[in-house]
Amino acid sequence: MNHADPQLDPILAEARPLPRWVASARDGSAAALAFRAGAALAHLQLELAQTKVPHALLRDRRALAAAEMATRQRGRPETIGDLRDTLAFLPAGSAPGPAGEIYQAWRRATEKPLSSKTLGRALPDAPAELLALWPGTTSAAPTTVAATLLQAAGGSHPGHETEALLLADAALSRALGESHVLPLLSLTLSRRDMRLTGPDLETACHRAILAAVPHVLREAADLTRRAAGLTRIVPKLRAKGADATTALFLARDALAPSDMTALRSPRAARRFCDRLVDLGVVREMTGRDTFRLYGL
Repeated sequence: MNHADPQLDPILAEARPLPRWVASARDGSAAALAFRAGAALAHLQLELAQTKVPHALLRDRRALAAAEMATRQRGRPETIGDLRDTLAFLPAGSAPGPAGEIYQAWRRATEKPLSSKTLGRALPDAPAELLALWPGTTSAAPTTVAATLLQAAGGSHPGHETEALLLADAALSRALGESHVLPLLSLTLSRRDMRLTGPDLETACHRAILAAVPHVLREAADLTRRAAGLTRIVPKLRAKGADATTALFLARDALAPSDMTALRSPRAARRFCDRLVDLGVVREMTGRDTFRLYGL
């Protein structure tokens, strides 16, 4: 069977990588690292300003990656597939367990516009004093804001590394003028880094940004290509509820057929998804015959 291979605009098909001098593996001085990290953040913002990037989906994928990193740092065995299953098949009113709570926190933090209310909903059990460390609007340098929050959290609330990292990424996003949290520091900053203080911690944050940004750029380019393929194919299928289901695919990392209520029934949703898989524009994420999940 021929899979869809849409001819995409080259600008959409391939995100520009970081300039070589920014992505250089050589650390250099602390000032040079800071300058390169700032350049990386500026480049990332320009790339994500393209309207064709599925921003909600990118944030959801990055939330999953941040949750997987946090569970790994805690020594837990859950994989990305386990985390997906935990929330996708969670019965209403049930608790998701420790790893599921981490993933749920990141999803809640990234799906709504950034605010104190959003962060409180994401971290309902966090100490109020820890949540109060999030600075809201600030004119300080973005990485300085994040590092200051991490140091304050480590001093006053040891043992809350996951919450501190989420708040640090929220502080970084707000300082950059973004409307939503995009996980960056949480993807690459180690627990050892978080025990640093002062200029050493800020330098570790610069290194973490330089390590994280290339991954986000590659994922943004990949999701842009996949989204373009999906939006080009779905109208040709003429399925009732297809537009609403496409919007879900462009916002969520993975969907169960039962999530696609616009397609009349889970059985109709499975047929629709299997058709999209055959056309090469959607993937089945689990490899299972039952309890399947689909996504770009």
